[in-house]
Amino acid sequence: MRSVKSLLAAGAATLISSMAFAADMPIAAPPPMYAPPAPPADFGGWYLRGDIGMTNQSMKSLHSASIDRVNTNFPGSLQNNGFGFDSSPLYKLGVGYQFNNWFRADLTGEYRGKANLHGSQNVPANSAYAAANNQFFVDNYSGSKSEWVVMANAYVDLGTWWCVTPYVGAGLGGAYNRLSGFRDDGVISTGGVQSSSVTYAGDSGKWNLAWAVHAGLAYKVTPNVTLDLAYRYINLGDAVTGPTRSFDGVTVVNGSAFTVKDITSHDLMLGVRWNLDQPAPVYHAPLVTKG
Repeated sequence: MRSVKSLLAAGAATLISSMAFAADMPIAAPPPMYAPPAPPADFGGWYLRGDIGMTNQSMKSLHSASIDRVNTNFPGSLQNNGFGFDSSPLYKLGVGYQFNNWFRADLTGEYRGKANLHGSQNVPANSAYAAANNQFFVDNYSGSKSEWVVMANAYVDLGTWWCVTPYVGAGLGGAYNRLSGFRDDGVISTGGVQSSSVTYAGDSGKWNLAWAVHAGLAYKVTPNVTLDLAYRYINLGDAVTGPTRSFDGVTVVNGSAFTVKDITSHDLMLGVRWNLDQPAPVYHAPLVTKG
């Protein structure tokens, strides 16, 4: 009987010793949980842009040597009527850089298509000029104008709501304004006798300082494609014709050019921007199931 009790006591002691040893063993740490990398920023990097639009142009005044003489010698005698341009298309390409989520800049080049020039000037019969010279006249002007524009632009994005980002900006550059097909059809009355004349001006172009202000809405279609609806006010400077000649193409009439002063335009454009720095795909751990 004693042997049975001794055996049970020895087994209990062995069991207790094993449990104590197991309790002293270190517990293995659980495997670390997968932490996905931070998503890439949805701004920053180089982009290309392309725009098309329509222009709404105007001019301040038309000048030539003969016009300026009338204005100088007989102030207020010369009247201007209907000077301006028809609308024309514009096409623009550029490359830019998005510095952060609120500031970007780009360099653009654009061609502004031919816009018809129209307008007239007249000296009324009751003007000081007519009283002094026994003469009054009407001149009707026509022609066309086109431009090449190179401009550096900077923009401030004003925040994003539902993928739409309003922005404002400004630009500075140069405009090559070209006048072509300029024509002056005149009717002159001298002492009650009327006569007509046609004067042509040679085609010519001129570089000017140009500046612009921008405002628009950008809509992000994908992380790499943004649609851009923009308004721009741009000042293109002056445009100058070549020397003037009469209808026979030989006789020089005064020999002076016509100058179109202070050409400005309100432009509406629709464009696309392509982000060249495509975000890297985000890695996701594979889904593992038991069973």
